[in-house]
Amino acid sequence: MSTWEKVADLPLEIERAELEPREQDVSSDFTRKSTIIHLFGGGEEGLGEDVVYQADEHEAAWAAGPPDLAGTWTLRSFSEHLGDLDLFGGQEPETPVSRNYRRWAYESAALDLALRQAGTSLHAHLGIEPRPITYVVSLRLGQPSTIDPVTRRLAHYPDLRFKLDPTADWDDDLCVALAETGSVDSVDLKGQYSGTIVDNPADPGLYQRVVDHFPDAWIEDPKLTDETDAILRPHRDRITWDAPIHSIADVEALPFPPKTVNVKPSRFGAISALFDAYDWLAERGIGAYGGGQFELGVGRGQIQLLAALFHPDGPNDTSPTGFHEPDPPPGIEPSPMAPKAAPLGFRRES
Repeated sequence: MSTWEKVADLPLEIERAELEPREQDVSSDFTRKSTIIHLFGGGEEGLGEDVVYQADEHEAAWAAGPPDLAGTWTLRSFSEHLGDLDLFGGQEPETPVSRNYRRWAYESAALDLALRQAGTSLHAHLGIEPRPITYVVSLRLGQPSTIDPVTRRLAHYPDLRFKLDPTADWDDDLCVALAETGSVDSVDLKGQYSGTIVDNPADPGLYQRVVDHFPDAWIEDPKLTDETDAILRPHRDRITWDAPIHSIADVEALPFPPKTVNVKPSRFGAISALFDAYDWLAERGIGAYGGGQFELGVGRGQIQLLAALFHPDGPNDTSPTGFHEPDPPPGIEPSPMAPKAAPLGFRRES
């Protein structure tokens, strides 16, 4: 039985839904907004988190309120119903993948509620023992780039591991200094983004510095041109993919078979699509690791729990939310961190 089939027929009773606005000032020019989905039924409450990036699309949802989802369902019939709904009130989201993000929020809340109504947890229902989660902290190094964001965190958390976003101003001196910390597990070239604030051109010089100075690091999302492909070809075993991955078909369409891929749950939209992808990857011996999307609430714990169940040992970009702060507070749980799977539902205990 597939992972999805194990949960698809769980009964689900929904009486009402509510939306909870969340926001956090990330920097002087960016406020992250998200929405917590609350589904109520049978004396229980299910939670999910909408990680759409556009603030105005959250504000529009808050003003409109949630759709009427009251009824008696199974997870399967609820998911099919969501697939027929326009969760953006007739407006086209700025990025098409936002439809998946919002669908994931409602589906994860429904999974949480169904499990709680059944008196069980995701790990118990699937028969999978959650394991400690290895994580990395994802960072850009400022403009201009300096090693300070890394050394400042290492001063308080000396065993911390990083996923860093190289940019064109990473010179040899900076690369040498970063490599000497021994803390860089992954470099994200951001070459698969287009029309976003994180777009990163395919700079052959930068790609060469990355492969030379970080010979053991994963290399995520390169943009392959004739020049960059020639540089990266000997390193294909450590090339991973993130932004293009929304489905099994996207993995199949990659330019060469990957050793591992970044599986961001909300990018898949439907729980069935995500769980089928976990099964498909495992059957083919392709590794997976989780990716965060600056969740502000329950969504972070949910992706951490999925990492604990399906890929605990990868370079999971699922660090505790304390590392979202420019100066992380003391006392953040180190990696590998305990799975802390809640005894009911689809949640990780705080």
